[in-house]
Amino acid sequence: MADEVRITFLGGLGEIGRNCAAVEQDGQIVLIDCGLMFPDLDMLGIDLVLPDFEWLRANGDAIVGCVATHGHEDHVGGLSFLLRELSFPIYGSALTLGLARNRIEEAGLVDRTEFIVVGDGERRQIGPFDVEFVPVTHSVPHGFATIFRTAQGVIVHSGDFKLDLNPVDGRLTDLARLGALSYDEGIRLLLADSTNADEAGHSRSESSVGDVLYDLFHAHADRRIITTCFASHVHRVQQIADAAVDFGRVVATMGMSMKKNVRLAREMGLLHIPDASLVDIEAVGDLPDEKVCIISTGSQGEPMSALSLMAANSNRWLKVGDGDVVIMSSHPIPGNESAVTRVIDGLVRRGVEVVHTGHADVHATGHAKAEELKTYHSILRPEWFVPVHGEYRHMVAHARIAQRMGMDPDRTLVCEDGDQVLLTDGGLTRIPEAVPAGYLFVDGTIGDVGAGVLRDRKVLAEEGVVVVVVTVDAHSNIFVTGPEVITRGWVYAPEAEDLIDGCVAEVREALSSAMADGTREIESLQKVVRRAAGRYVNAKTKRRPMIVPVVMEA
Repeated sequence: MADEVRITFLGGLGEIGRNCAAVEQDGQIVLIDCGLMFPDLDMLGIDLVLPDFEWLRANGDAIVGCVATHGHEDHVGGLSFLLRELSFPIYGSALTLGLARNRIEEAGLVDRTEFIVVGDGERRQIGPFDVEFVPVTHSVPHGFATIFRTAQGVIVHSGDFKLDLNPVDGRLTDLARLGALSYDEGIRLLLADSTNADEAGHSRSESSVGDVLYDLFHAHADRRIITTCFASHVHRVQQIADAAVDFGRVVATMGMSMKKNVRLAREMGLLHIPDASLVDIEAVGDLPDEKVCIISTGSQGEPMSALSLMAANSNRWLKVGDGDVVIMSSHPIPGNESAVTRVIDGLVRRGVEVVHTGHADVHATGHAKAEELKTYHSILRPEWFVPVHGEYRHMVAHARIAQRMGMDPDRTLVCEDGDQVLLTDGGLTRIPEAVPAGYLFVDGTIGDVGAGVLRDRKVLAEEGVVVVVVTVDAHSNIFVTGPEVITRGWVYAPEAEDLIDGCVAEVREALSSAMADGTREIESLQKVVRRAAGRYVNAKTKRRPMIVPVVMEA
């Protein structure tokens, strides 16, 4: 009887981001990615969202490595937080490790890991697993599908991928290798990207975006052109730079991540921009508008990004106006739509012409759509299937695609964060007990802010706060000072004196009664104040602000 293989899903199943899974055999664990997620609008003040590391901490000694499928933040951005607590090597392509290393260096954690570069088709023994790295096409170069040879047969993780038949760098998703694997060894379990499973048809080739960009540069040959895209999208940057050079423009980067990534990709030979065509952002002010192309960060409307600062007229390097065209060569990540819209509105207010995906095909997705997924399943023909990477609706759509392609519904498991599955001689089963897989919130340098803090912030934002301050001499049953009511966000105090006076009277009466009945403890008196003020506020205004009682003893 072969050893069992356990897979634990810690993120990425039910949301876009936080991708992290663990493959376990013989008491040893290999992670597949460790990413972050950008916060939703209701996550007030939160900068990043991470997977819950509780299970990983409990099993930290068993982790023998992390396979980084590609360099996007939602797959490698969490490593700089996990490495604060654990230590393990990271395997990936040179570019993937270079992008991951940026954050890890910023956190001062390079000595906590080893960066092990692997190439296309290479095989590595990582713990008990023979891992093979298969090239795939995505919106960041040099991504991998990973093949795990285990005691229970072959497990394939697709990575993020699309079937682009004409990629910018010519590096195709290696369907031939995956097909050979399917016929020669058979695929026991497939874990595959579901992001675009509910979108019909085929994704557009990345190369097609280059033609659109060329036409836009031609149409605006007499104006300064500012473009924005993901800083990791090296192929998009290449096509923007190619169009700029063809029209005799110089290229300047704006934003720290864009500058770093362009430098890294050029050093690796993955990005080709002539030295003479690349200038520092400080120099563009002295050049004619028609000779300038700027590639900027801020495609997702990030508040302090270069593009957002331009929209607010606060960018130190660039003031935009009627002579500028901004090409937003990206599509908003779900949840970022309103932020992107605000940036576009700010730019238009300054007279800028903005071109985005609503006007022209200036973006192509990096994820396979339904027809590509059908092709993928027809080639791999897995025995068992778990859709991954996507919101729940995406994974359900992917499961239905697999079933239309002949997969037995009983051999398709739609899982969620925290689920564990067990691969044994008898097949794939879901373990009844889930592991902790909630959100780990990061605010500034503070991790695990907690749902309670977010709940308080929401109350403060929506209902305001009422602070009641009083000093009492409990032994004499007298008020030394107060009660004083201070409010923010509940009512405007200068116009609500009657309401505030009424609250003071209600609290005074409740406290007097409590002290007369022998209540002496400060905590008990605080509860009296909270109940009295809360009852009055709700009765008079039908609102529920946060009530903060401050009771001091003289």
